[in-house]
Amino acid sequence: LSLFLKGIILEYVEGGESKTRPIDLLDLRPDTDVTALVEEIQKGEPLITASCMEHVVHLVRRLQQKLGEKENHKFSLFKVLRTHILPLTNVAFNKSGSRFITGSYDRTCKLWDTASGEELRTLEGHKNVVYAIAFNNPYGDKIATGSFDKTCKLWSTETGKCYHTFRGHSAEIVCLSFNLQSTLVATGSMDATAKLWDIEKGEEVATLRGHSAEIIALSFNTPGDKIITGSFDHTVAVWDVGTGRMLHTLIGHRAEISSAQFNWDCSLIVTGSMDKTCMLWNAVTGTHLATLTGHRHEVLDVCFDYTGQRVATASADGSARVYNAEAKKCIAKLEGHEGEISKVCFNPKGNFILTASSDKTARLWDAATGHCLQILEGHTDEIFSCAFNYKGDTIITGSKDNSCCIWH
Repeated sequence: LSLFLKGIILEYVEGGESKTRPIDLLDLRPDTDVTALVEEIQKGEPLITASCMEHVVHLVRRLQQKLGEKENHKFSLFKVLRTHILPLTNVAFNKSGSRFITGSYDRTCKLWDTASGEELRTLEGHKNVVYAIAFNNPYGDKIATGSFDKTCKLWSTETGKCYHTFRGHSAEIVCLSFNLQSTLVATGSMDATAKLWDIEKGEEVATLRGHSAEIIALSFNTPGDKIITGSFDHTVAVWDVGTGRMLHTLIGHRAEISSAQFNWDCSLIVTGSMDKTCMLWNAVTGTHLATLTGHRHEVLDVCFDYTGQRVATASADGSARVYNAEAKKCIAKLEGHEGEISKVCFNPKGNFILTASSDKTARLWDAATGHCLQILEGHTDEIFSCAFNYKGDTIITGSKDNSCCIWH
């Protein structure tokens, strides 16, 4: 018998061969009656004989203790920030988590101090909704805002000065990203193109053409030599940043792409789609590796943990799931929300998962077991954005109720 993160593994010999069988303990809670649970398992598991019952109970108690230990840090609502006059669109931290930004339908982006909850400045100038926002992490000295006014603006975090206004898209900008080197910003638009802009010169470097419908997700790889774009045309394209050439088209999804991401070492790409599935791809060759199924409705968000070993998915069916990227199997189901989940992310350590839902709550989950550790309540309308700071001890949530909450 051996213990693992969400259950026990029975090791036995059959026909001279050594075999193992896992038993899930997803129902185990810190207050579960362990003896009763093991007796229940024994009914359907002939391998657990009377002679090893005591050992199994001992192991499960140890697992129960481990579960209890993890729940020490409870987040509490520190501050509710209500200064946008219209709903928020997005929230984002700088790398250290000392500051964060909020975008809004009120055409502004606001910069906040996390520790005090004070507004540091308002970035004004867009003529329509500020939809996509980002810091140039890890530096954090610049902010990019993408708007329904078809432009992207680059700002100084320190002074609030607008360095450049990038013009060229013929429709709304709905996603953007800096490369890690902080030399380029990429914008994705409803005009079916993505553009790369030189931060220093303030000039367009390339237009990525090839999609036949809106681009709603984009992501650079770590070295910054490739970028992926996800589109309503059901495909994800991999582009060479230096030449602007399309390297691969990831074809397989049967509906619009909702999100796409590289893992940290850039060996894998994960894609989520309205076709209810999530797919894994070889980032170098563009080959399809696996289709991760199980959701009953659209997959609205996907993400890797920092090591790239696990994938989390968020769905309109009100559940989130965790998959092992190597085994390509579902290892945990996060169930409990009463509305669709639009956002999912791992904490930096990778042991917790945060979800944001239309049921007005965010939830914190144990990534290994799928247990709900905490429900973050306080918003009065759906939450569509959430983020951890780098240390993992602060959370921000953005809601349709025009407010943003800081949780410590």
